[in-house]
Amino acid sequence: MTAPTDTSAKVRATLYLPADVLEEARDAVFHLAGFPARLTLTKLAEDALRAELKRLKERYHEGKDFPGRTEDLRGGRPIAA
Repeated sequence: MTAPTDTSAKVRATLYLPADVLEEARDAVFHLAGFPARLTLTKLAEDALRAELKRLKERYHEGKDFPGRTEDLRGGRPIAA
């Protein structure tokens, strides 16, 4: 299953984060919501994910996009290395 091609489309995602990380993010958004940053929790999360995806591509996939998935992700514990 591949991701939608329309990059402007927003979809809802449920994630579990450590409480302290979420609280720090909310604090930052609260203080940066106005001019000039106009930060939202969605924008902060999107920017963070994009930066981390770029880092992962550069480190593990020669800077190229990862291939599309052939099936949905499975929940549960990560696969041990």
